Amino acid sequence: MHLPNHVAVIMDGNGRWAKERFLPRTEGHRRGVATLRRIVEAARREGVKHLSVFAFSSENWNRPGDEVQTLMKFFVKALAQEAKPLLENGIRLHVVGDVAAFDGKLREAIAQAEQITAPASAMTLNVLMNYGGRWDIAQAARAAAAAGEPITEESIGKHLALSWAGPVDLMIRTGGEKRISNFILWQAAYAELWFSDVYWPQFGPEHLHEALEWYDGRERRFGKTSEQIQAGEGENA
Repeated sequence: MHLPNHVAVIMDGNGRWAKERFLPRTEGHRRGVATLRRIVEAARREGVKHLSVFAFSSENWNRPGDEVQTLMKFFVKALAQEAKPLLENGIRLHVVGDVAAFDGKLREAIAQAEQITAPASAMTLNVLMNYGGRWDIAQAARAAAAAGEPITEESIGKHLALSWAGPVDLMIRTGGEKRISNFILWQAAYAELWFSDVYWPQFGPEHLHEALEWYDGRERRFGKTSEQIQAGEGENA
């Protein structure tokens, strides 16, 4: 199977999954953390090199205050619990976004988890928190300007928050919605988009494998024609 190098996931449907079961939304988020653990392990087994997940967008601050506070507590706990297992599985953690907005306890948990997993090299797990695609492009442009570089595609790309992961090859969204919600806009310019009606707490390794198989069947042309690709002119497509 031809695997995507960089898979991005919008983990949607936690709250609706809980509501349909007459459970608090926070229970949906708790189940979502457990699902993330399974999907990270599955992606590692499948051979994915970079997995980026949308954990908390810059717009999520608009949610009810108690839900936001619960999410922050979940993040601190998950970072403390998962760092060593990630390292043991060869997975390096990066937390990407404007983390300065978080309190000191969460920032410390992020720094510790990233430090613990730093030696790992089999796969990178990029957890995007307080992140927005527009923010990413704007901060990259500011960084390029501050470095005295002309504002070009190359200079912006170099300063993007996920520069090490390269372009997004496959973007997955769970929960039935069909939009990308300001997620990794620049790097996903040519991403294949796979939408699932399955709520995130129910999303399993079998669903990930289904998405990877679908990706394997896609013809990625990048502006070329099918005839050019078939003639061997699109080896990098």
